[in-house]
Amino acid sequence: MRILNAHEIDIASEAIKKGELVAFPTETVYGLGGDALNISAIQKIFEVKGRPIDNPLIVHINSLDMLEHVAYITEDAELLIERFWPGPLTLILKKKDIVPGITCANLDTIAVRMPNHDIALKLIKKAGVPIAAPSANLSGKPSPTSISHVMEDLNDKINYAIDGKVNIGVESTVVDLTEEKPLILRHGGITFEELKEIVDIEIFTTRDMKKVKSPGMKYRHYAPNTPLVLATGKLNDMVFKINKLIEEYNKIGENVGIIATHETIHRYPNNIKKRSIGTRDNLYQVSKNLFNILREMDKENLDVIIIESFEKKGLGFAIMERLEKASVSMI
Repeated sequence: MRILNAHEIDIASEAIKKGELVAFPTETVYGLGGDALNISAIQKIFEVKGRPIDNPLIVHINSLDMLEHVAYITEDAELLIERFWPGPLTLILKKKDIVPGITCANLDTIAVRMPNHDIALKLIKKAGVPIAAPSANLSGKPSPTSISHVMEDLNDKINYAIDGKVNIGVESTVVDLTEEKPLILRHGGITFEELKEIVDIEIFTTRDMKKVKSPGMKYRHYAPNTPLVLATGKLNDMVFKINKLIEEYNKIGENVGIIATHETIHRYPNNIKKRSIGTRDNLYQVSKNLFNILREMDKENLDVIIIESFEKKGLGFAIMERLEKASVSMI
């Protein structure tokens, strides 16, 4: 894999035009990009990631003209675009015939967004095509928030990656605009509370699922190789449960790692591997650190990782959605 800098986007855009794949930074996580209208390129994305073919891809665009080229725009879409684009918001819209079925899991809908990242926008503009880009990792693993994460997973699988910064650390929020009422299918960088100010919107539940219109709905995601246990409950009860579980694992000689917060890290034994993910007063910091800490703890030769939970409010929805997907059990 050749690592490109921000001044070498022309090399990356030419690769996209030729049907090759390029990893690139967005404001959320790193994406693995290919021409969204090129069936061969899309097939490569699924092959490289080991991604199930029925898991639709998010198509990245850089202009409203490009959006109109691939999707039918609704009134609610116009309202949300005006407020949140470019930014970490993906919209599910009815797709146009120019988009191959494989890009959208053979549905009549398309997941599309305009990233808020100079490198991503320049790459799309120079390539001259919408770019389909799931996270640039092996399917199911923690999403990549640095070029080193991309190299860990895809170093021998693609030819190019562009180095750059990621700001948010969790993926985009996905909103379905093809049903009677707007519906959040995946929580992310734009919160439910922010969306509610613009449109009358509801949160998806599993009972609503008829078709998998968005990534992150069906399969286990974001998971380290080491089993992850998610501790729930009020703060003091959660700390108590974690310490009891640590005692139980110690009795059988298993190595435990703890991912806690600044407020609680001191309440766990010093003879185990423990890391703070940030402060509960700043969930943006927590979200930015999440995938990096999961990857770092996964290298510590542990038998189990226990992580604290967060209130499902604001960005906490997005954090918890990922932890629930990544964990093998909850206590």
